[in-house]
Amino acid sequence: MLDDTLKSQLQTYLGMLRQPIRLIASLDDSETAVEMRQLLETIISLSDKVTLDTTGNDARKPSFVVAPVGNDHGVRFAGLPLGHEFTSLVLALLWTGGHPPKVEQDVIDAIKALEGDFNFEVYMSLSCHNCPDVVQALSLMAIMNPKIKTVVIEGGAFQKEVTDREIMAVPMVFLNGKVFGSGRMSIEEIVAKLDTNSAEREAAKLNAKDAYDMLIVGGGPAGAAAAVYAARKGIRVGVAAERFGGQTNDTMAIENYISVLETDGPKFAAALEQQVRHYEVDIMNLQRATKVVPASVAGGLLTVEMENGGALRARSVILSTGARWRNVNVPGEQEYKNKGVAYCPHCDGPLFKGKRTAVIGGGNSGIEAAIDLAGIVEHVTVIEFADQLKADAVLVNKLNSLPNVTVHTNAQTMEITGDGSVVNGIRFKDRTTGVEQHVALAGVFVQIGLVPNTEFLKETIELSKFGEIIVDAKGHTNVPGVLAAGDCTTVPYKQIVIAAGEGAKAALSAFDYLIRTPAA
Repeated sequence: MLDDTLKSQLQTYLGMLRQPIRLIASLDDSETAVEMRQLLETIISLSDKVTLDTTGNDARKPSFVVAPVGNDHGVRFAGLPLGHEFTSLVLALLWTGGHPPKVEQDVIDAIKALEGDFNFEVYMSLSCHNCPDVVQALSLMAIMNPKIKTVVIEGGAFQKEVTDREIMAVPMVFLNGKVFGSGRMSIEEIVAKLDTNSAEREAAKLNAKDAYDMLIVGGGPAGAAAAVYAARKGIRVGVAAERFGGQTNDTMAIENYISVLETDGPKFAAALEQQVRHYEVDIMNLQRATKVVPASVAGGLLTVEMENGGALRARSVILSTGARWRNVNVPGEQEYKNKGVAYCPHCDGPLFKGKRTAVIGGGNSGIEAAIDLAGIVEHVTVIEFADQLKADAVLVNKLNSLPNVTVHTNAQTMEITGDGSVVNGIRFKDRTTGVEQHVALAGVFVQIGLVPNTEFLKETIELSKFGEIIVDAKGHTNVPGVLAAGDCTTVPYKQIVIAAGEGAKAALSAFDYLIRTPAA
């Protein structure tokens, strides 16, 4: 099951255990249970600090708990935690064995202080690149606080549960039997959602911070590049971001970033944050800006107000708030989101194995999604508003070679239909003839481009008709001291490499502004 290289790596990690742990397995006679036993026996063969107990009798079989010796409480894995989740298993072993997690101490303190009974169930798929963050967060919480229970469930091994609970997107998290959240969530987000007083405390922390020479709002490639270039100037730099890495967290394959042959989004996002932290930049995650107040109004310093009620002050500000997936805005989209309407084919595609699906959008992202899905699902219907597909020729040629794909161009999506619980089809209109069609299917993947995250700037910053921040050649906006970079601006071509370059340029321009402008 594990090749020699993986076994060697796992043995090295298990050598970091500080205290003995045990694996408590609840097995049945399924093929998955046989594979699970093989995996667990491999693990115990690699460390004398790990023992195996196969007398478990949990109702969910096959599954196993990772627990300290002398304790039954720990993280339960139902199904095989392989693929993207193998790292989650390794971390659960390490953390249970006393190896310290790479998490800020204040987050750990907040986890330990949570009061109440929290029974988490997180459904994941082995191909989901968004799932490990959530799985690892909830695993650590269960390890740190005995009042928290976490079960990690591989959907492919528990298809009946997935069907009964109408799970059509992962990661999907239930707390005490009720839906808690879906999609990527950081450990800070989860803790904040449970700790009702966290926003007030966080606002007080922000208000107490000294003014920055340069404050960057947004932590994607543009914001990260700006932070590195600014910090290297020896000035005080802060980054306030909703989630570091921005939209790259939701990108599976990155193969066009110069000098990096190939990587995936989560790894790229982690590398961005690691480099920024190397320069001791003050990173403030889970921060959503709601207003920018010009220095002329705020009394000599620019002020950025946050959703939690806090505010940050700075001599210069770089806006790098990025963009988000565009909604198709038709009846049924919001009603059936995560119930058949999805935006990440890599994450949610496996949940539609053997079913019929549609992709709305004929650009690169849409055609890549259709190609990806075609290898998993029964059939893919591609719906493109324009009179021809807009994707690169190599992608279109690949799509046309697939036997289970139907393409409709010049087609306007009218409605995503459902039975009240889940999606059951899509209705679209031929823009030339006006004839409408309804196609029966189980899932719809929306891939129609991006919307800039700039709504909070309308009262202060000049925006284009598309909502993009209008910048000059050096990244300046219409407000002195406020610059912008990346996908939220009017700079064409929304690409990672371009965003990073624009972020660096904005930081250099902001520094030039600082040295030419007397401090308030």
